[in-house]
Amino acid sequence: MTHTSAPGLLNHLDLLQVSIDGVVAHIRLNRPAKRNALSDPLIQQLHTCFIQLPDAVRCAVISGEGQHFCAGLDLSELVERDIHSGVLHSRMWHAAFDAIQFGRIPVVAALHGAVVGGGLELASACHIRVADTTTYYGLPEGQRGIFVGGGGSARIPRLMGVARMTDLMMTGRVYDADEGLAVGLSQYVVPEGESVAKALALAQRIAQNAPMSNFAVMHALPRIADQSQSEGLFTESLMAAVAESTPEAQSRLRAFLEGRAGKVVKATA
Repeated sequence: MTHTSAPGLLNHLDLLQVSIDGVVAHIRLNRPAKRNALSDPLIQQLHTCFIQLPDAVRCAVISGEGQHFCAGLDLSELVERDIHSGVLHSRMWHAAFDAIQFGRIPVVAALHGAVVGGGLELASACHIRVADTTTYYGLPEGQRGIFVGGGGSARIPRLMGVARMTDLMMTGRVYDADEGLAVGLSQYVVPEGESVAKALALAQRIAQNAPMSNFAVMHALPRIADQSQSEGLFTESLMAAVAESTPEAQSRLRAFLEGRAGKVVKATA
């Protein structure tokens, strides 16, 4: 597979670098001088990017240029904002991050350096998070006199729990990469400088899955987790029936039964 520039509109998003390698898109936050702080234009470009990705793309990776993944909200944009505009601003973030979490394709975050405030909110909207050993996590909103507004209160407790998030916000505590792995903020920790390579390798693997299976995991699983057990089990039955009835699922099942597909084995070091 060859790396290509993003087509059309995606190639003109100046706050992002977008490249496509076959079925995987790599989206880089491109404000390194600002530690990739999330300005309104950057949020809008992220939203545009995820709703404009070509149909051939089946998985995406988000990373950050420079020394940090993302150091959070660009606080200069909060000055003298009234309540109405504050609500609209938060809802703009929600729309952009919903397009990541509940979009068409799975998204892997490649983390390094600061994953702070809005940066952690962005990472929590992704489906898999790979941190390198330089990664650190924080939610300094309590020290800034503000509250999370990019979906963090809904997403981050599902990863680490309400009590741990409360601690970060109230005390300014910072977690390192290993602590983040232990509490669920990432699923992988790799050596310094290797998070992008690991994320891209995972994305290539994920892109080989049946699209409906990926879609079911992205869309049904988090909603089932929010339902009562009886509602969740019924939703699961419906989603299982939809997924297994697709032509691709039928073909893959036949390949397995006929010995043409690999079995699950434990990887060796």
